Amino acid sequence: MSRVSAEQLGNEPIGKLLIKQAVPASIGILVMSLNVLVDSIFVGNWIGSIAIAAINVVLPVSFFIGALGMAIGVGGSSIISRALGANNTNKALKTFGNQITLTLLVTTIMVALGLYYVDSLIPAFGGKGAIFEPAKIYYVIVLFGVPFLALCMMGNTVIRAEGKPKFAMIAMIIPSVGNLVMDYLFIYVFDWGMAGAAWATTIGYVLCLAYVLYFFLSKNSELKLNWTHLGLDIPILKEIGSLGFVTLARQAVISLIYLLMNNILFTLGGEASIAVYAIIARMLMFALFPVFGVTQGFLPIAGFNYGAKKYQRVRESINTAIFYAAVLATVVFIGLMIFPLEIASLFLSQNPTLSEHELAVNAYVLEHTPSAMRMVFAATPIIALQLIGAAYFQAIGKAVPALLLTLTRQGFFFIPLILILPNYLGEVGVWIAFPIADVLATIVTGYFLRKEVRTKLMATKEP
Repeated sequence: MSRVSAEQLGNEPIGKLLIKQAVPASIGILVMSLNVLVDSIFVGNWIGSIAIAAINVVLPVSFFIGALGMAIGVGGSSIISRALGANNTNKALKTFGNQITLTLLVTTIMVALGLYYVDSLIPAFGGKGAIFEPAKIYYVIVLFGVPFLALCMMGNTVIRAEGKPKFAMIAMIIPSVGNLVMDYLFIYVFDWGMAGAAWATTIGYVLCLAYVLYFFLSKNSELKLNWTHLGLDIPILKEIGSLGFVTLARQAVISLIYLLMNNILFTLGGEASIAVYAIIARMLMFALFPVFGVTQGFLPIAGFNYGAKKYQRVRESINTAIFYAAVLATVVFIGLMIFPLEIASLFLSQNPTLSEHELAVNAYVLEHTPSAMRMVFAATPIIALQLIGAAYFQAIGKAVPALLLTLTRQGFFFIPLILILPNYLGEVGVWIAFPIADVLATIVTGYFLRKEVRTKLMATKEP
């Protein structure tokens, strides 16, 4: 298997290097996103549309705890990339050891709290009416697997920071394939319903961690830990926390958005409106996988070359990443504008024995999802600048601007919009908040990225 070494990050042509990094990342994200998408299709067809809404209620809680691992991973991986670029292997090892210890401590505490407050959290996130019981079944089982997910997400970012994107891709593919196989067995063959969907997801997390452990224990990893590296180091923890807080804050805002969206939509249209949002949320995860892949591939390239003070290569990586991501986002946009009805139909059961309530929900979803999807993805072609711009500041270790730009779209613009617009426009106000927030966030990110390039990357001489 070909791989990208740490040294190649600083010497290989940017375009070729970005493809090497982004393609495996994109494939991994694609498979992971397909897992969420197909999982929802299975659940919708074999259990019902209410079950899709139930999973949509649970996701923000479980993903937030899992995102703790990603936050620790991204924060530490930024340090590792720059440390490797500066030939400081000891700091890279110490950082990785701290990531492992911190992930275990934090996620275990969060899972315990999540289980203790289960009956309060589910209704708070929109799990009301017919949604509550299936959501609780799914939530309790999946939460036990979340520490495995957190360790996987943390480890995956470190694998990529080492310049081994294909191994990171495999780490994402294995649990996704395993989950889909288990879905078929547990839901369709064994008829375990929501419990089957939950166990399939949890087993997928365990399989992922098994592969990540294999990678770091094998000769493929350059980071060979000993017990001393696992001891917590306050300066390193502060640096991990300041940079990882960007990712954590983003996921916290996403969880808050799910909470607000589910409750607002339940008020406007009941379980059916939440089911519409559940389908759109799956497409937001799935459709943009190539753009997210470019962003993930860009991070270690920018971080390494910034650490090595190769600023011209950093500028080139920014421009190339934005171009690639913009082209891919435009292709995604065209597909979503042409086929929204066909996409919505995939999630709905054609079983004639469905209850009248389920049939009514299906009819509502089929009628309202296409127009909602077109509105939500209307500004997709311009989001590349927004994503790459925020990722750049995170890659170079500038936590404050990275945090502010990451929160610009969802926190500063989107949340106020969904609190205001539905009061005047109903459900349409919810959906048009998405493209308005995208446009505003892209303008702000473009301004700060341009300023940074001029003042730092062009004004500073390379050694």
